[in-house]
Amino acid sequence: MKITVLSDGAWGTALASNLLRNGHEVVMWGPFPDYLAEMADCRENRRFLPGVKLNERLQFEPDMEKAVKDAEVILLATPTQYLRGVLKTFRPFFRRDRQIILNVAKGIEKKTNLRVSQITASELGESNYVALSGPSHAEEVIRQVPTAVVAASANQQAAETIQNIFMNPVFRVYTASDVVGVELGGALKNVMAIAAGIIDGMKLGDNPKAAMMTRGIAEMSRLGAALGGEAATFSGLSGIGDLIVTCCSGHSRNRHVGEELGRGRKLPEIIESMGMVVAEGVPTAEGAYTLARENGVDTPITEGLYNILYHGLEPGEAVERLMTRSAKKE
Repeated sequence: MKITVLSDGAWGTALASNLLRNGHEVVMWGPFPDYLAEMADCRENRRFLPGVKLNERLQFEPDMEKAVKDAEVILLATPTQYLRGVLKTFRPFFRRDRQIILNVAKGIEKKTNLRVSQITASELGESNYVALSGPSHAEEVIRQVPTAVVAASANQQAAETIQNIFMNPVFRVYTASDVVGVELGGALKNVMAIAAGIIDGMKLGDNPKAAMMTRGIAEMSRLGAALGGEAATFSGLSGIGDLIVTCCSGHSRNRHVGEELGRGRKLPEIIESMGMVVAEGVPTAEGAYTLARENGVDTPITEGLYNILYHGLEPGEAVERLMTRSAKKE
């Protein structure tokens, strides 16, 4: 099949490499033609995945119309906050009857508080939409570390198509129908990863981190169910699986943000120092907090993190507030 990746970032590059190993034709589009030319010339994504040589068959095309021509799968790997603009550029060339839209971004859009499937529907209308999510750092996938993810779609055939084109001995794909739950699992775990990083940055130890992750998945499940997802989904790869890897890995951008906050640095300074690397959990924390309030869902960890990120609450005070809440059943 021909697959077009709409992003020049780490995750899109890693998935492109996996698809190329499976014999597919892959074209990468990005918003910066000069950077695409650089990657084509040096066969390396130096900005996001330095030190890894790219497959010689990976094609780079800065012209959207040419990039998506005859593509059977459009892989959306653009960070959530920039995705709407990319979809507007892609929209004139969308072929609803012959293209699967595959999203791998994990987040909630600022101001609208929409998931990616909702953003896509608002820009493209009805589509064969699939969400791919799970514990999967690009830095490991591109080095062929064994990985398992889930492809969720209301269209079982579309989910199975994605399963078939990605599956190989080092990349295992399960299918599901709960798009809402899978998308929220991938988005909300980034919020919890910042909280985990704060605990690490404060050097509080293993006990509070384990407690936060356990109560965090309960919180994610409550909010997810209130928003139309299935509670069981949060016990799967896109829920607890992604939560574990993002809260514990040194590859996690969101955990890095939290770690720096826990060490006393301020958010604007941290974000600036990350350059073009995006931590989706920062805007998602605001969206999750708003959605929880609108739906009457108790999310104390999300609320605490929101107040740290947006209202200057000291991490130590946030921890104390969580620990001194009224007693209740688990």
